[in-house]
Amino acid sequence: MNYKDTIMSIEKEQLRTLIRDVLKSIDLYSGAAQELLMLTSAVESNCGSYITQVGGPAQGIFQMEPATHDDIWDNYLRYNHQLALKILNLRMTSSTADLNQRGNLPYQIAMARVHYLRVKEALPHHTDIPQLARYWKQYYNTNLGKGTKLKAINKYNRYAV
Repeated sequence: MNYKDTIMSIEKEQLRTLIRDVLKSIDLYSGAAQELLMLTSAVESNCGSYITQVGGPAQGIFQMEPATHDDIWDNYLRYNHQLALKILNLRMTSSTADLNQRGNLPYQIAMARVHYLRVKEALPHHTDIPQLARYWKQYYNTNLGKGTKLKAINKYNRYAV
């Protein structure tokens, strides 16, 4: 077996617990939000196999692009001071935004959750994986992304269940 056949990812129950704890700490927890972030992490990075996109700008276990990160700060958190303070408290203060996006899991979790928070459509039920996959595709990967709903379901089943 060569190293490319080996998949390293964050242990799913530890990641699920961390997501829950972070979301509770910023008052944005729900079972649906937790499972949507598990699905997002599974499809975007195999639950942590990648922290920098191969050949692209996306970073962290949710593969958030720097432009998306900056847009969240400029056009949402800038106007939601209480939430912004909670997220700032998760940052490694002596580090750059780039390092926080790649290496700070609580910060990445909070930012991915805020990305979805800006969507007007309610989150699907936490047990409805096909609808969570549709939500991810529509609002995270978008119609411009290469991901598919089926790929999201398969990755969720492989890395998060």
